Amino acid sequence: MIFRETRLSGCFVIELEKRADERGWFARTWCRDEFSKNGIEVFWVQGNSSFNSQKGTLRGMHFQLAPCGEAKLIRCCRGRAYDVALDLRPESPTFKQWTSVELAPDNGKMIFIPEGFAHGFQTLEDGTELLYQMSENHHPQLASGVRWNDAAFGILWPLADPILSPKDQAYPDYEG
Repeated sequence: MIFRETRLSGCFVIELEKRADERGWFARTWCRDEFSKNGIEVFWVQGNSSFNSQKGTLRGMHFQLAPCGEAKLIRCCRGRAYDVALDLRPESPTFKQWTSVELAPDNGKMIFIPEGFAHGFQTLEDGTELLYQMSENHHPQLASGVRWNDAAFGILWPLADPILSPKDQAYPDYEG
């Protein structure tokens, strides 16, 4: 795996190192030692899959409140997605800044999002599926988020008129 830290401290785009032959390829998507060598100490407790039938589906910007904040490792196994990480750590020099990466099976990229960030994505193709590894179990009472188009962050999304859940549409203006 090739780790490239984004401009947001602790947030990495990770590229798979594919070992290919006539049968196809093999790549490691997780190795505790390699993550540790890059300053990432995380213990995964849950794996999730998000299937999105329509291009333009936007899910986010989600996070889980303390004391159950969560780190995430996200990979796209079908379709393509524009993935966004938003730093919501008040003590961080990149507080309220965001970064993005296109995730697709053929580009071999993943994104590691540390605890204290919000996460969201917009699908760029019909039938897009993302796989998540999570450092914390889901606690519905602690689930939270910020609005995908809140002017406090200025996130640029690739597709206009996203398909959103009522919950994602209803987050109030950010007050942090």
